Amino acid sequence: MTFPAPLTGVVPPVCTPLTPQREVDVDSLLRLVDHLVAGGVHGLFVLGSTSEAAFLTDRQRRQVVEAVVGHVGGALPVLAGAIDMSTARVLDHVAAVAAAGAQAVVVTAPFYARAAHPAEIARHYRRIAAASPVPVLAYDIPVSVPARLPAGLVLELAAEGVLAGLKDSSGELGGFREVVTGVREGSGTAGFSVLTGSEQLVDAALALGADGAVPGLANVDPHGFVRLYRLARAGDWEGARTEQERLCALFGLTRAGDPARMGPGSSALGAFKAALHLRGVIDCPVTAEPQIPLTAPEVAAVREHLAAAGLL
Repeated sequence: MTFPAPLTGVVPPVCTPLTPQREVDVDSLLRLVDHLVAGGVHGLFVLGSTSEAAFLTDRQRRQVVEAVVGHVGGALPVLAGAIDMSTARVLDHVAAVAAAGAQAVVVTAPFYARAAHPAEIARHYRRIAAASPVPVLAYDIPVSVPARLPAGLVLELAAEGVLAGLKDSSGELGGFREVVTGVREGSGTAGFSVLTGSEQLVDAALALGADGAVPGLANVDPHGFVRLYRLARAGDWEGARTEQERLCALFGLTRAGDPARMGPGSSALGAFKAALHLRGVIDCPVTAEPQIPLTAPEVAAVREHLAAAGLL
């Protein structure tokens, strides 16, 4: 499949089901892919934050890409995260996921020691794009990578052909609007994809001119996000708002975990997997170490959100 320019629609960041021994559960992974495809999604993003890529070994990362690419057989574009601390390590991941069949890579700014300077971020992306056999999308996720991606820098790299798109998980609509407007009005940015990673702002992002969304909650309710996207594209903004509000209520399941004993990542990813297990999509809701599992009462809270959303 030729990578679409721009990439549009709902592109879920696919969860990585694990066995109780915390190996990749390939059978459950492929059932999850079938669940997403049946929901009408327009692409798949593996090895992102929702995929728990930071917790997987290099062997497991490649296993995920090979399994998903082989299963969809070119019917949908498959993007793969190539996320690591330094340019050299990212280049290794790019080579591995491209060889496994990914049609594009999604890359954050460098991280770990300190927030990178914009000049270092630009150098990072230019070096990766020069070596990558597939298009490179930037991933702005300030909750995990302290360096924000300035809108001006994103537009500069887009015009140079370094970046093919942006997944913006900042939730900050001012900078997002600046990128969308700059792509629309800029020179050399045709075909650049602007995607929101915020589950709760999809209707607003589409109204601003976003090409699509990469919502983790779409693992749980792909039909809902596809319905929202179609309503927005049809200009039915009242219908889109109603569907967005239903999804915002469902998103409350990510807060099922007690913040006194676990971080928000454990709560959100644990809730996604608990929901998929309750819906019969995956065999086991376990998350990768060292994340803390949900308790039975917390899973019951997830079940209540699913029932309220009409998903059980």
